[in-house]
Amino acid sequence: MAEIVRGFWGVVFVGFLMLSKWVDSYEFEDFIFNKTSTGDGAITPTPLLIALTLIQGAAAKGAVCLDGTLPGYHIHAGSGSGANSWLIQLEGGGWCNTVRNCVFRKTTRRGSSKFMEKQIQFTGILSNKAEENPDFFNWNRVKVRYCDGASFTGDSENKDALLQFRGQRIWEAAMAELMSKGMRNAQQALLSGCSAGGLASILHCDEFRTLFPSSTKVKCLSDAGLFMDATDVSGGHALRDVFKGVVSIQGLQKMLPSNCTNKLDPTSCFFPQNLISNIKTPLFLLNAAYDFWQIQSSLAPPVADPHGLWHDCKRNYEKCSASQIQFLQDFRNDMLNAIKGFGLSTQNGLFINSCFAHCQSERQDTWFADDSPLIDNKPVALAVGDWYFDREGVKAIDCAYPCDKTCHNMVSK
Repeated sequence: MAEIVRGFWGVVFVGFLMLSKWVDSYEFEDFIFNKTSTGDGAITPTPLLIALTLIQGAAAKGAVCLDGTLPGYHIHAGSGSGANSWLIQLEGGGWCNTVRNCVFRKTTRRGSSKFMEKQIQFTGILSNKAEENPDFFNWNRVKVRYCDGASFTGDSENKDALLQFRGQRIWEAAMAELMSKGMRNAQQALLSGCSAGGLASILHCDEFRTLFPSSTKVKCLSDAGLFMDATDVSGGHALRDVFKGVVSIQGLQKMLPSNCTNKLDPTSCFFPQNLISNIKTPLFLLNAAYDFWQIQSSLAPPVADPHGLWHDCKRNYEKCSASQIQFLQDFRNDMLNAIKGFGLSTQNGLFINSCFAHCQSERQDTWFADDSPLIDNKPVALAVGDWYFDREGVKAIDCAYPCDKTCHNMVSK
């Protein structure tokens, strides 16, 4: 199996922990995605660089980042057969669940456009090359930047801390801007997102559908967004505690789907497993059964593992004991149980591979390359394409670890 090796990660991770025990709940994700180095296919030789566009009219709508700066996006125009097709990718980056780490987040690109990169690479599902992105390469492709800390769902503020929680308004302002740039004429549209953006693509999926006439083919893709309300290694619920903080600090109770909050508490309604059965728009779940981020920050975060018994295992799956592997197998089983009803619908799609990975659609090596991860000899890109274009139904669920030899497993060293 291909391995992704992380240099100097531990030093930076410790630094983040000194700021807040849950700062890593969003900043760790950056190291997974941005500091990756692999073999062939990891980074396109001549990556497409796309400039940041700020939404100039957003401030008048109150659609601003945590620090009050303008939100933004990156767009590359479609051409030919894809000129009237649109792919929207919602950026991920975890969440902030306390005033303290929301204030810290204002000093990063996850909370302020002042710190966003002026250009980013479009690879994987955003690539403009047919050999890297066979079904969506010539579509209008957009990356919407994430700077609200709650998966584009909040609409409140904390005046004392000078924090703006305006994710819902950012979503609406971004969609309005893109509609004015031609998306209103879309014949085909796909809303996607990675990690916290994958959760956002679930939360906004049906809302995205309402932007278009019934004649427009609209579907949604959630990559690494299936965050589980799992029991951690201490018997607690570390991620539930984080989500409870996010819901509370941003006042999400009134923003979450009523068809969920009528039955469950608001925190439960921030977990995708309690949302997916109510999504009416066709939805594809792309997820690693042993999601690397969830192992690090939900199953065995420092707060749940004070003695470091999981220190080696959660950084390198080959160092896990038999009992630790069994714990991870139970997590996989819980994930598969959570999607049973969802998977029965013919309109929905699944690609659940037994890899130690996180976010597989934006990275070239895991999306579509010579050695990409496979289920039934099919890579992620072709599975998503077959599902979107109704070439065939896709309900791809891998056998349990260690059967899959095509994985690009993440390893911290």
